[in-house]
Amino acid sequence: MSSMPPPLNRGVLGPRSQQQDQVGEPVNIEQHEFKIPKKEISNIADMKTKWETSQAYHDLLGFISAMNSSVKGKKISDEYVISEAVTKQLELLEALEKLISDFPPIDQPQRFGNKAFRSYFDKLKETSEALVRDSLDEKYHKAIPEITVYLVESVGNYTRIDYGTGHELAYVAFLCCLFKIGVLMQSDAIAVVFKVFDRYLELVRKLQLAYRMEPAGSQGAWSLDDFQFVPFIWGSAQFLNNPIISPVNFIEVDVIQRYHKDYMFLSCIKYINSVKTGPFAEHSNQLWNISAVPYWSKVNSGLIKMYKADVLSKFPVMQHFLFGSLLAIEPIPKRGPPP
Repeated sequence: MSSMPPPLNRGVLGPRSQQQDQVGEPVNIEQHEFKIPKKEISNIADMKTKWETSQAYHDLLGFISAMNSSVKGKKISDEYVISEAVTKQLELLEALEKLISDFPPIDQPQRFGNKAFRSYFDKLKETSEALVRDSLDEKYHKAIPEITVYLVESVGNYTRIDYGTGHELAYVAFLCCLFKIGVLMQSDAIAVVFKVFDRYLELVRKLQLAYRMEPAGSQGAWSLDDFQFVPFIWGSAQFLNNPIISPVNFIEVDVIQRYHKDYMFLSCIKYINSVKTGPFAEHSNQLWNISAVPYWSKVNSGLIKMYKADVLSKFPVMQHFLFGSLLAIEPIPKRGPPP
C-alpha cells in the first residue's frame, strides 16, 4: 500500500485511498432498513459491471485494509483494549466450537467430507440467530436476520462439505457488518484481528479436521494455503519493521516454535506443518515463494494485491457471495469534480 490508511471512525470502515474514495458510512440502527442477503453475481460480466463497482466491494476492501493498518508492527501479546463487545464475539465462537462435540464424525466409506458436518450445519443454522442475539445488546437485534447469514456461511458448504476463501470472506463480512452497525469500534480493531479472527481460525481448523473438509475450489486454488488467505495478509503486517524476523526466516522451525504465539503468520505456518508432511516448498509452494521476497512491506502490499486478484476477482468465489443492505450490490456514488 502506498500510504497508511487513516484510523477507523465509529461505524466507518476506512481506509480512503485513490482506489477506495468511499468506503461506507455508519448506519442509523433505528432507521435503517435491513434485508436478508442474497446472491447477485450470476455471470462473469457481473464481476466488472456490478461487483467491482459495488458498495460491498469497497467496504470489504476498506475493512481488510483498516484491520491491516491497525496491527502493523504489533504482537499478539501487546496490550490493547478487549471490550465487552469483543468478549461477546469470543463467547459466540466458543459456542460454535462446542457444537462440534454434539455431532462427532460418522463412519463412512469416503475419506473426505464427513457427513456429520451436515448435522452440525443444520444445528448451527437453527440456533444461529439466538446465538448472535446473545452476543449483541438489544438495540442491535434488528440487524440479526441480515448479519447472521454471514456467520452461517463462514463455516463451510453444506452440500460439498468443503471450506475455502469464500467462507473466510463471509466471516470477514460478518465482522465488517458489526463495525458498520456500531457494535465494534475503532478501539476494537486490534483485538478483532488478534483475538476474534484468530479464534475464528481455531474454530474452522477444528471443523476442517473433524469433518475432513476438502479445500473449496481446485485443491484450494483460491487460497494461499489450502483454506485461508486473510490471516497471511494481517499476519505479514505484524512483521513490518521487525528487526529479528525477515521473510526468509518464517519457514525455519526454531523461529516458528519461538514466535508463533505472537505472530499470526507463524501460527498459520505451524498449523500447516502439523497437518502436512514432506518438503515445505512442495506442499506450500506459494508460501515458499514469499520467503524469497526481501521485505515484509513488499510481502504485505503484494498479498493485498494478490487477494484482490486471486479471491475478490474470481467468479467461482464471488458467485456465492451474498449482498444485503450493509454490504450492498448498489454502486458507490460517483464523485463530481471539486468546486
